[in-house]
Amino acid sequence: MSSTELPETIAAAVAPKVSPVRVADGERLRSVALPGLTLTVRSRPASRTGAPPALYVHGLGGSSQNWSAMMPLLEDIVDGEAVDLPGFGDSPPPDDGNYSITGHARAVIRLLDAERRGPVHLFGNSLGGAVVTRVAAARPDLVRTLTLISPALPELLVQRSALPTALLAVPGVASLFGRLTRDWTAEQRTRGAMGLTYGDPTSVTEEDLGHAVREMERRLQLPYFWDAMTNSARGIVNAYTLGGQHGLWRQAERVLAPTLLVYGGRDLLVSYRMARRASAAFRGSRLLTLPDAGHVAMMEYPRQVAQACRELIDDYDRS
Repeated sequence: MSSTELPETIAAAVAPKVSPVRVADGERLRSVALPGLTLTVRSRPASRTGAPPALYVHGLGGSSQNWSAMMPLLEDIVDGEAVDLPGFGDSPPPDDGNYSITGHARAVIRLLDAERRGPVHLFGNSLGGAVVTRVAAARPDLVRTLTLISPALPELLVQRSALPTALLAVPGVASLFGRLTRDWTAEQRTRGAMGLTYGDPTSVTEEDLGHAVREMERRLQLPYFWDAMTNSARGIVNAYTLGGQHGLWRQAERVLAPTLLVYGGRDLLVSYRMARRASAAFRGSRLLTLPDAGHVAMMEYPRQVAQACRELIDDYDRS
């Protein structure tokens, strides 16, 4: 890991040549160029003609690969695509350096508008959950159904285990962390991240661990990696402080799309207790609770999550 953080006033340089992003069997990668923004999109084409489109949005520090376990389980009912948010995965930083929740939401909206894919079945995890909540509230015409997995919605009492992530938003902390952990290997960093996001990190197979370590090695070569992490974390913290019509809970109340909420009982980043508040905020929502899941239920329990999504989509199609 680099021991320095890119100054916010300096635009991120063009990424150096690094190892290619992994593409699982049946997936395709493509790049979508928009004014001031380039997004990498991972697609899992539907196995039947005429299936409705779906878009998956990852969380902080993640990428479109976070959905690779679940996308095949829904390919018979949706034409799935997963986006790398600006500065994450294989997407370069945005020209304007805007990593706020609103900035990420605008990127998703611009992608859907440019490709005329909406309305879509929209999925979001963690940071991505906050992003798609804002999308669904602002542009209901783009959303068929909404699935939120451990969405990063404001909590009054943040879990102690989530504080290190929140502290990334504090100026200088990322640089300090870089200096303190400069000797950590990619595997140590990967295992640390899994310890924070999985309910049971020992359930990760050696093959999946190897893929994750290689992806971590690739990301650490990117000059803008910590800038994207730091400023996106700051975007989450800033969104927590917004009130009025721009507050995420107020926007949740405005969501019209049928909504599925997924919460893990062992989530160290988003409290399990938030499920009750979210169920009240999203009108007519349904709730899936997984007592042994952590922060990334779609990776730990893809079949259970996919089954709940399938029921939501089937009910939407029949309505």
